[in-house]
Amino acid sequence: MLVNAWMSWVGGVDLVAMSKESLQMPNVIVHVAQIVHTPIGSAPSGMILLPDETGMPKVMGFVSTDKNVGAYFGPNIFAGTPFENAPVLDAEIEVEIGENSARVSVKIENYEIVSELSELGELKAANREPVNLPFYDHSLESAAGEVKLTVNGEEISIFLPPVGMSGGPAAVVSSCGIYSR
Repeated sequence: MLVNAWMSWVGGVDLVAMSKESLQMPNVIVHVAQIVHTPIGSAPSGMILLPDETGMPKVMGFVSTDKNVGAYFGPNIFAGTPFENAPVLDAEIEVEIGENSARVSVKIENYEIVSELSELGELKAANREPVNLPFYDHSLESAAGEVKLTVNGEEISIFLPPVGMSGGPAAVVSSCGIYSR
């Protein structure tokens, strides 16, 4: 397989959820890593999608402490998806990973988003081919048994789909991995 674009990470914490149980597709994403490596540089980075009260996006974009790294994701990794032209949002990103839990804090203009995953399962290797997303996913991940999301200090009700966007669990701590296409 010829690789045209790639990104790798260490210390990933990923949450994909729905704001309403009746939704067909997830509309909540907090997908962040302690450090993301790309061909153009490395920085704490990820992606955010938060809905408003109607379920439509109120915050959507790539988050990074380095705008150049953040700008790499859309046209290179997420080309052909709704995130292809998503903006890059300046962010402060903190990722803490413990033995059985992880906590992510992302501060962007007007928002502090905190995702907490706990009751982590066994560490497993994931080797997923492109199905819902246009890239291969090779990673090590532990599924979360409990999830909590707060925005500006207010807990947000979320519903986890049985399967996340990549075909694996909807809430995981991924110690390392790579996306390639």
